[in-house]
Amino acid sequence: MSVQVENLEKNMAKLTVEVPAEELEKAVQAAYMKQKSKISLPGFRKGKVPRHMVEKMYGPEIFYEEAVNIILSKEYPKAAEESELEIVSRPTIDVEQLEKGKSFIFTAEVAVKPGVTLGKYLGVSVKKAEVAVSEEEVTAEIEKERESNARMVTVEDRAIEDGDTAVIDYEGFTDGEAFEGGKGENHSLVIGSHSFIDTFEEQLIGKNTGDQVTVNVTFPEDYHAPELAGKPAMFQVKINEIKAKELPELDDEFAQDVSEFDTLAEYKESVEKKLVERKEAEVKRERENEIIEKIIEDSQMEIPDAMVETQTENMMDDFANRLAQQGMSMEQYMQFTGMTKEKLMEQMKPDALKRIQSGLILEAIAEAEKIEVSEEDVEAEIGKMAEMYGMEVDKLKELFPESERENMKKDLAIQKAVDLIVEKAEEQEE
Repeated sequence: MSVQVENLEKNMAKLTVEVPAEELEKAVQAAYMKQKSKISLPGFRKGKVPRHMVEKMYGPEIFYEEAVNIILSKEYPKAAEESELEIVSRPTIDVEQLEKGKSFIFTAEVAVKPGVTLGKYLGVSVKKAEVAVSEEEVTAEIEKERESNARMVTVEDRAIEDGDTAVIDYEGFTDGEAFEGGKGENHSLVIGSHSFIDTFEEQLIGKNTGDQVTVNVTFPEDYHAPELAGKPAMFQVKINEIKAKELPELDDEFAQDVSEFDTLAEYKESVEKKLVERKEAEVKRERENEIIEKIIEDSQMEIPDAMVETQTENMMDDFANRLAQQGMSMEQYMQFTGMTKEKLMEQMKPDALKRIQSGLILEAIAEAEKIEVSEEDVEAEIGKMAEMYGMEVDKLKELFPESERENMKKDLAIQKAVDLIVEKAEEQEE
């Protein structure tokens, strides 16, 4: 294999990779072996057709797509390493030559890590932020805890009120016909949650258990089911049960149930302390972000579009993984929200660009300040992780290949760079 590198504009590069003809032949043979069990021709048993007969019938190109995938998966990583470029995007591949008996030639256009010209990064001016927690905030936090510990009780002596849960049977109709997905039985609907369309929930307020209610609504224009979008609908609703939250009394017993404290006063004090710590962490993050944004504004770098595209795709993958952990697929999310992949990626791009800029700036500062990370620093970080995961340090170390330790060193260097610019920042009064 040979690799030629051509530097392009805007931190892009093109690799031209030539793979010997014998490697192409091996890949075509591998493609044939992978597919042969599915191939059948008259006069041959399925899976027993010789390769030359298949190529005679359909042309040698029949195995090329699979062969190209085999070659690229093997040869592109080698070419990227041999180029000695710091590649920061997925490649755009073009096949230049693909003929039997000839070498296979492809090009890969890639983004290269941009250089950074740092502006002022020490002594950046930021607004001074005070951390204070009000009595109202403490009360609100405790009320949240009461809400989460509330129990649902059946209400029999009054009508539905905002905040109640109505247990209902319902069936929806458009143009006098029942529509798919518009029927449910014993559905628990929180009044005021706006989980049902339009004014559905409000029309149940004031109704009693056992009532039969006709609810008229209009589906929104952007509703995920096109056949219902913008159409008026009528629901026949039967109210089976009304439930309301019963909050626990705010006393010492409540404090003992929800915390390790014996008295309500001690519990309140702990809640206030946690709120202060939370706000301090938020202020710290905001301060760091403000400093980094100012450094970005005062620095110069040219970010290639392909780098932003790759970062956005990585963020999309992370988002899909988080959805999967919650039991939802990306397709379901798109259906429920009316979002498309293109719209979501467009929304993510500004954040993707900001992440790239922040990372490049902090790496440049770490380099400019000759920040070093020792093995002791890495060991201390692994120790913290072991404590967090409840693992033995030696067991955790076994899971860390050398490449992961190098990544950890880079992350620690960046964190040291953040600590440095925050420490040197100058606070201004509001």
